[in-house]
Amino acid sequence: MSTSEAVRLSKRVAELARCSRAEAEQYIEGGWVSVDGTVVEEPQRMVADEVVEIDPDAQLEATEPATVLFHKPVGVDFRATAALVTPETHTEGDQSGVRLLQRHFHRLTPLMPLDDEASGLIVLSQDGRVFRRLTEDAARIEQEFIVEVGGADPGPYGLARLSRGMVYNGRALPPCKVSWQNEIRLRFAIHDVQPGQLRYMCAQIGLEVVAIKRIRIGRVSMGKMPVAEWRYLPVSERF
Repeated sequence: MSTSEAVRLSKRVAELARCSRAEAEQYIEGGWVSVDGTVVEEPQRMVADEVVEIDPDAQLEATEPATVLFHKPVGVDFRATAALVTPETHTEGDQSGVRLLQRHFHRLTPLMPLDDEASGLIVLSQDGRVFRRLTEDAARIEQEFIVEVGGADPGPYGLARLSRGMVYNGRALPPCKVSWQNEIRLRFAIHDVQPGQLRYMCAQIGLEVVAIKRIRIGRVSMGKMPVAEWRYLPVSERF
């Protein structure tokens, strides 16, 4: 039996869809093309006798770089979180409308560091705009934490001390907003948090930190996403 000459997938799709090579690449990169029943996102893939199909719902649209929100578990190194963002850990509650593509799991960069012993919101992105925002402007972006504490009652002036006037690692800390969420949990709205800073601040008023969770970065909240799961951040949402 004779075999067809191998050609680039983008060429085959352009012939099937009667479109330009550039449009064919958009279809492929958008996850709309399958080869022998398996979605392939690489326009340069060589095909010969394989069955190439285009999803009947295919849309011509540019593939945006991905930004995801991940609920980091306690004990996980912030820098290792990209390996935990997989198709299997994609939360069922994702209402972003972003289509899951294999290319979204390549070169995800974790941003806005979080202590190993803390849990909560981590941002990972392929988008240079998001990278610049969360690195160059990081000190100006408010973060929100829930801190579970134990220990003696800090007294009526405890929150005032947390809010302003402390020094950490030789640096005067900027004012922050602190309030009791309940009898054992404090809510911090704070800028430019350094490693170990929240534990140090609480210790200065006699409180021992039991747990720390980051729930918001700028205007983006984690919501009720389960631990070790992730969702997309729509392009329309800004920090």
